[in-house]
This record gives sequence, structure tokens and C-alpha cells, in this order.
Amino acid sequence: MPANSKKSAVAKFPLRLMPSVRRAAEHFSLKEGVSLNQFINVAVAEKVVHLQHEEWLATRPKPTAARISRALAILDRPTQNAPDPGDELPDGYVSIRETDEYKRASGAK
Repeated sequence: MPANSKKSAVAKFPLRLMPSVRRAAEHFSLKEGVSLNQFINVAVAEKVVHLQHEEWLATRPKPTAARISRALAILDRPTQNAPDPGDELPDGYVSIRETDEYKRASGAK
């Protein structure tokens, strides 16, 4: 690989923090063993991801009875593969869909 490959430019951004926030950020960055810059980058990234997730939740297609039914039908498909060791259902397990409460709530017969 050539030594003169382009590096991504990192923009400098002067950040003004309240002194108490800066002290707390410095404390936790030291505790985590990372630079203050890295700590702030991760904190901002986590906040952005959280907000993006909330936005996605607000705009995603809402679950409908038909979609739920279709998803459950997919999950109910038989498989040719046995469960891996430790993934077996416990003895006496009853699916929630087999309970009277579920059947009443879902209108199932």
C-alpha cells in the first residue's frame, strides 16, 4: 500500500464545557483510561445513536395484527435442525400462545 494514501481529515472543533462537566468528563476519562478527547467523542457518538434510534422508532412501520401473525408463522416453521446443546426448551415448557390468557387476548381459538 502506498505511503502517501489519503488520511481522513479530522476537523478541529473548539468545545466550551461548563467547568463541572469538564471535571466530571476528565475524571471518567482517566477512570476509563482514555483521553478526554476520546471520551467526549464516544459520549457524543452514543448520544447520536440514541437519537437516531428514537427517530427510527418514531418512523418505522407500526406492528399490526397481520405483521405479528406473519412473524409468528415464520417462527413456527418446522426446522430440520435440532437445537444446540443448552438451547433446548425446559421440560414442561408451554408456549405463551397455548395459554388461555393469550388466546382470549388475541382472539385465537
